[in-house]
Amino acid sequence: MNTPVDLPRFHSTCPHDCPSTCAIEVEKIDSHTIGRVYGADNSYTQGVVCAKVARYAERIHHPDRLSQPLRRSNKKSADGVFEPITWDDALDIVAEEVQSTIAKYGAEAFWPYHYAGTMGLVQRDGINRFRNCLGTSQQHNTFCTTLADAGWNVGVGAKRGADSRLIEESDLIVVWGGNPVNTQVNLMHHIATAKKRGAKLVVVDPYKTGTAKQADQHLMLRPGTDGALATAVMHLLVKEGYADRDYLSKYTDFTAVTEKHLSEKTPQWAADITGLSVQEIITFARLYGENKKSFIRVGYGFSRSRNGAVNVHAVTCLPALTGAWKERGGGALYSNGALYSNIDKTLIEGLDRVSDVRVLDQSRIGDILTGNPMDLLDGPPIKALFVQNTNPAVVAPESNKVIKGLLREDLFVCVHEQFMTDTAKFADIVLPATMFLEHDDLYVAGGHTHVQMTKKIVEPFGQCRSNHQVLCELAARLDLEHPGFNMTEWDLCDHTLKASGLHDAETLYKEHWQDVARDFEGSNFLNGFDTPDKKFHFSPDWSRVGPNYQSMPTMPDHWEVTDESSGSYPYRLVAAPARQFLNTTFTETPTSVKREKRPALLVHPDDLMALSITDGQKVRVTSACGNLLVHAKAFEGVQSGVVIMESIWPNSAFEEGVGVNALVSAEPGFPNGGGVFHDTAVKVESA
Repeated sequence: MNTPVDLPRFHSTCPHDCPSTCAIEVEKIDSHTIGRVYGADNSYTQGVVCAKVARYAERIHHPDRLSQPLRRSNKKSADGVFEPITWDDALDIVAEEVQSTIAKYGAEAFWPYHYAGTMGLVQRDGINRFRNCLGTSQQHNTFCTTLADAGWNVGVGAKRGADSRLIEESDLIVVWGGNPVNTQVNLMHHIATAKKRGAKLVVVDPYKTGTAKQADQHLMLRPGTDGALATAVMHLLVKEGYADRDYLSKYTDFTAVTEKHLSEKTPQWAADITGLSVQEIITFARLYGENKKSFIRVGYGFSRSRNGAVNVHAVTCLPALTGAWKERGGGALYSNGALYSNIDKTLIEGLDRVSDVRVLDQSRIGDILTGNPMDLLDGPPIKALFVQNTNPAVVAPESNKVIKGLLREDLFVCVHEQFMTDTAKFADIVLPATMFLEHDDLYVAGGHTHVQMTKKIVEPFGQCRSNHQVLCELAARLDLEHPGFNMTEWDLCDHTLKASGLHDAETLYKEHWQDVARDFEGSNFLNGFDTPDKKFHFSPDWSRVGPNYQSMPTMPDHWEVTDESSGSYPYRLVAAPARQFLNTTFTETPTSVKREKRPALLVHPDDLMALSITDGQKVRVTSACGNLLVHAKAFEGVQSGVVIMESIWPNSAFEEGVGVNALVSAEPGFPNGGGVFHDTAVKVESA
């Protein structure tokens, strides 16, 4: 065997649900074994990769990986008992159940359900081709970006923004509603480079995260009040002459009506809502106004409340007000998803076979599986579920309701997975899935501007098969005809790239990545925004981005529709991401679990004292949706009245077998749905 210094490295791309989509290099020990993972010398990745991916060998070679197809052999429960079966038998059973469901109830009674366990276009999105060819129920993807998309697009017009590499030229970086120390380490690398030049870092977040600890100013506001803070900052920017009147006239819809509205939104008004001091708000506003080369990195966190889209829109108004978009290192970025809108995914997703069928809300899976007619859109009940790339028993809101639905004996469930997740435990058939180093795929990114192509590096573990392979084999059994089912993963990628005017697959693989960034003028909307009139909109037309807009504010503002604390539920809960996990990925790797230790509720010491609870004591946390047991941990980096629970631990990590999303409502955000994971009022009491 080679020594570590002699191990050859192979190019690949991290597939996990993170804006970085890191370009990586992977040590290969032999045809089945990898060594360490490194960041590649990409202009965004810059040789940096997070610790959990660096030690990916722990995950891909984990002894508990699923290695063969399984069939449930007992009554459905969280302690599922399974027996091995052959691939042919497993796929035959799935196909027969799907055919039977369609024959009895129609194709809409079958719901292929997926999300972002991998971000590869073929392995993630191929399930859409399967849906479209069968005419099954479609899926409205609402776990992550729906609220932020609406808030960004209603003002800016398209899901793209300033080039994140230009952060290194910024004089002020504002990380708003994100914790890149935990979730996007490459961004912190670029920020560190700017700080060496003397740039300032401001973090807006309800608690003192690892990122906030590195900030020059941390605005520790109450959850769901970001719109108030942003609007008060605008008030001061206008009042003290920091507004760029020429830019506003040329590039925005700013009017005297907008100005009058802002004149009423004082720092004192926002202080009463946010819990910040007036001076904190004034200090930030002046810092922002004095630094035209200000870059706002918009995170997902502050969008995950009922008023989340309104909050995001208010923040996007800031660089338009000061004209920061004119500066290299100025402007804002939420995601660059629109840069890839020209990628032709017709064959990957079967877009030539789209039919007029119902679209079910992913976040409402609990109500859907338990038969709520409103969520079923007055259609048939779901009788068969096929799950790839997600773990709804843990990640979906109102987990108790989701589990109740999964326990239905009349619901056939097939889960294609890498580990025996909480969802897989309720399945009738479990199929073992490959990991990203065991198949080919094509990647785009939200946090940067590169398209990347990867090849398999090691052979699949045990009998694992890729998402694409499983869908093609099921399609053959169901007599589905589409060219995408007759192509290899590589051929699908190659066709897609060529049809999109990009490098062919082999060229892209050899060059590792292709940068599709627009020039500075295009990235910073100096040729006009992507709205119908080419102007940024302070006055949003919410009807453009969602159907449930009727009561939404018509100016940047604080919108009081959140699950506010009350006598029954006096605390506000934020379910934040942990550093060592990524959603429910990495919750099985030994080092990640060891470093995270156990689930904990972070509570301000004053609140612990008021509750007569000691540090480390077990507490019961209750919301209108459910309750759970967890250990309290004293934590000063949060406002009194706000509590934090980091990560999405498996349900089995909690004493009563239910995790944090049992507390979270599945009520959709406005105007187009979206999970409200950080918008929960709770009660905390001694267990």
